[in-house]
Amino acid sequence: MGSFLTQEDLQTLLNAEEHAFPSPIPTQMISNGEFAPVPQTDEQRSVEARIRELADTLGKRLGVNRRSFLRSAGGMAAAFVAMNEVYGAVFDATLAEAADPEMAGDRAQSLVDQFVFDAQVHFVRDDCKPGSAPHNMLGIRQFAAGYLNPELKGRKHDIEDLKFHNFIKEVYLDSDTDLAILSGAPSDKAEDWFLSNAQMETARRLVNQASGSRRLLAHAVFTPGQPGWLDEVDRAIETLNPDSWKGYTVGDPGGPSEYRWRLDNEELMYPFYERAQKTGIVNICIHKGLLPPGAEQSLPGVTGFAGVDDVGKAAKDWPGLNFIIYHSAFNVLMPTPEHIAAFEKRGQIDWVSELAAIPETFGVNNVFPEIGSTFGLTAIMNPKFCAGVMGTLIKGFGEDNIFWGTDAVWYGSPQWQIEALRRIEIPDEMQKKFGFAPLGPADGMVKSKILGLNSARHYGIDVGNTQKEGAGDKLSALKATYQKAGAERSNLTYGFIAKRI
Repeated sequence: MGSFLTQEDLQTLLNAEEHAFPSPIPTQMISNGEFAPVPQTDEQRSVEARIRELADTLGKRLGVNRRSFLRSAGGMAAAFVAMNEVYGAVFDATLAEAADPEMAGDRAQSLVDQFVFDAQVHFVRDDCKPGSAPHNMLGIRQFAAGYLNPELKGRKHDIEDLKFHNFIKEVYLDSDTDLAILSGAPSDKAEDWFLSNAQMETARRLVNQASGSRRLLAHAVFTPGQPGWLDEVDRAIETLNPDSWKGYTVGDPGGPSEYRWRLDNEELMYPFYERAQKTGIVNICIHKGLLPPGAEQSLPGVTGFAGVDDVGKAAKDWPGLNFIIYHSAFNVLMPTPEHIAAFEKRGQIDWVSELAAIPETFGVNNVFPEIGSTFGLTAIMNPKFCAGVMGTLIKGFGEDNIFWGTDAVWYGSPQWQIEALRRIEIPDEMQKKFGFAPLGPADGMVKSKILGLNSARHYGIDVGNTQKEGAGDKLSALKATYQKAGAERSNLTYGFIAKRI
């Protein structure tokens, strides 16, 4: 998985872990190294300033410093209060909650038993070599040492925050996540995979054995067109027993690729579908959308493989398979003014609307949207647009068919995204204009289904039994010890931000 970032891009960027404002919610776009993040918007600057003001005022009143306040449940509430003040009332949050640690803590505690199943989490391999895409994920540190921050000179620079140990902390100790699917991404070069299929299986085994219960599932990535790819599929079936498959129709999502493909290519893909159906590994997860700015110029022709016009036929031809479309196919990394205008005028969201129309257009019930990155990025860029994405998906697919995902650990702990979904509501005027149903309370059925129950059904997870086993496992005991010791959520994000104005 290559990088879109050039030396020219790097001149405009900062390391997010060290330079981003430590808000419970990111206050500007974070890049994982595949794309150049856009500068902080005026609205995001206003949100950040208001969060800072609330943290100083309320923290002083409570006798804690800004950093400690922002890591607390009250700090999370304050961040959503600031979002509402800038963007309009979209999130369920009040100043009273932010100012009262007991109220904020009680609310957080009341939701810890809500089942959260994250269908997309990541970390990078321990054996990644300098110059490989995984190793370059935090390459900005070296750049910063030479050009931006003299204090970093002479210090060791590594990518430990994107590796296994921090993955466990961020996902399982710092968030309410119960169960997750470890995902990967292919490249035309083997060394540029974040994790090999064998490494994903090893991580799954280690986590589940160490915890004493089932806490981690794993994808196997398939690479249509690459030499021997079906042999690798057979090997994965025989030796790895993946929980589901992950494919990228764009081939290598981080650079030029010789191996782009379409879901409806009968000669190439249907032998794979036959294998998947025969083995019972029927969840086919497909990366769609999320193209970086200028992708068609840097990667000519990529748009024709990143959209959803190949989904309907494949789903109709293979009704026994589940086609889970990752990122809900939102076509870019962030909503542009053109996107927002198109939605406000006619309810159109590029590729999301086309995806949501597939069940009715093709008469199928085996296509499902996953909302990783799309939900998180739109929530911090334009919360009302984010609400429109959720309304569009529920209107097209129903509340029973949407998968939760966060793309952690690229954006740090997934807790802020969990909280954003729990708190977000589709504004009344949007409901009336576009016929959207309300999302309801944090622990209501709609959000509970999206956060975990839907994925559990498709993966054959007994939620009650899984929660019972998880409550008594070693990972839960570790989390209890961690919290009792007063550990605080880090609020860190990993990757790149644009320089501040």
